Amino acid sequence: MLEKVVSVDLIEVVENGCIQVRTKTAIKENGVEISSKFHRHVVAPGADYSAEDAKVQAIAASIHTAGVIAAYQAAIAAQGV
Repeated sequence: MLEKVVSVDLIEVVENGCIQVRTKTAIKENGVEISSKFHRHVVAPGADYSAEDAKVQAIAASIHTAGVIAAYQAAIAAQGV
């Protein structure tokens, strides 16, 4: 029997308040992993994180304060992005 297992296996917070999320997709046959791949994405301060994994939501709620969001937006504006 084949089974697809998707899990958030790594969450990192970087200096500017961005949260890097790595998701692992594993294919298992009879409980033995036969293949896997990874996908990474970033949750920036001020971004909507309501669709993220519960752990990511909890981290974003505690880290993405008004001050962190303002500092991130100011840094992006200063770069002209």
